[in-house]
Amino acid sequence: MKNKSRTYNVGHELRKIVYMLCMVVTIFLADVVVVNATTTEDDAAAAERILDNQQEDEERTNIREPGSDQTGDELKKLNIANSLTIEYDNGNGELSGTLRILLILTALAVVPILLVTITSFTRILIVLHFTRQALNTQTAPPNQVLIAISLFLTFFIMQPVIAKVYTEAIVPYDAGEIGFEEAFEIAVDPMRAFMFEQTQVKDIDAFMQISNTAWDGESLNQVSTSVLIPAFIISELRTAFIIGFLIYVPFIVIDMVVASVLMSMGMMMLPPTTISMPFKILLFVLADGWNLVIVYLVRTFY
Repeated sequence: MKNKSRTYNVGHELRKIVYMLCMVVTIFLADVVVVNATTTEDDAAAAERILDNQQEDEERTNIREPGSDQTGDELKKLNIANSLTIEYDNGNGELSGTLRILLILTALAVVPILLVTITSFTRILIVLHFTRQALNTQTAPPNQVLIAISLFLTFFIMQPVIAKVYTEAIVPYDAGEIGFEEAFEIAVDPMRAFMFEQTQVKDIDAFMQISNTAWDGESLNQVSTSVLIPAFIISELRTAFIIGFLIYVPFIVIDMVVASVLMSMGMMMLPPTTISMPFKILLFVLADGWNLVIVYLVRTFY
């Protein structure tokens, strides 16, 4: 009984496999027939489209022959067909609004570098940092406050330069009166003049010698921007450290006096800075120190 049941089960499974193979073959043949029919129809339609395009090309009349544009006005126009002409940016050949936005967003990544290198920001921030260190108040005022003060003082000092750049370069460029390259050259000139006035001659001369460029020691036109910017940065650092040293001097005198008094009283284990800091703050407040430091610091640029 076991053998007959096993034989019956094997035969049943074989019939199922045969049925499945027949179904697979049938589906495959049907797919082949459909593909052949579709390919034949697509080929016929493609051939008809090619003939139609050829007929349209024969009847088509271009405004100008391809590659025959000679002037800028012709290059601004897209030579397409009988009566269709496309112009970009009202035919003035300038950058579109979308591309301008892209360039502006790209330039935003460079703005922090320009703010530190070609403006008064570096000198102001370093002097304010020296002032805080001389007071020995550690984090008062905090870094955020010092940076904010430096930023607004930079805008105040650079306002004439920024206004000149806006009126002489940006406004004419937006009105389409000048091109991008001309606007860039006009915008750079006020910044170069500002940096040249704040840069010491010996710093410019040093970089001119490194670049093997002749210079008469007075003319700005002979100094390239690539030489002027590093010379300006070095001059700003030197000036900032000189001002910081002058601010440090009275506070060092207070530290020395307090240390001498504590030594004479035998209080050698007491740190002098702990006692001198209140006197420094008191002296700074009575002398209206922040007003003196900021006002005279701003006047160094005029």
